[in-house]
Amino acid sequence: MNRLSGPPVHVPTLTDIVHPASSQEIADEVAVAEMAATTDLQALMVQRVLQRIDGVLERRLHEATEQLIRAHVQALLPQLLDEIERVVRESVSQAFEREMLASPVQPDSQKPTLS
Repeated sequence: MNRLSGPPVHVPTLTDIVHPASSQEIADEVAVAEMAATTDLQALMVQRVLQRIDGVLERRLHEATEQLIRAHVQALLPQLLDEIERVVRESVSQAFEREMLASPVQPDSQKPTLS
């Protein structure tokens, strides 16, 4: 039997001396872990706040837009009514003119009058 002077090749060996971690290294590792947890918590909070903002923002924009449109319509209403009145008067006047041209000529006493 051959006797080997060391462990078999497939068995790992420890060649470095391991010193216990210093309290500063442990504190640094804890700080890094806390910072990672804080970063994850912050990302989660940002995501949740943005989800809440979406709903609130949509509702508030809808309300603001509605108020703005209402104010503009109220400001335009007098002009709109004047324009509608003008268009109706012109349409009625044109209809009467066409009717007068289309109807046979009548004596002055039988012509319809507009009051």
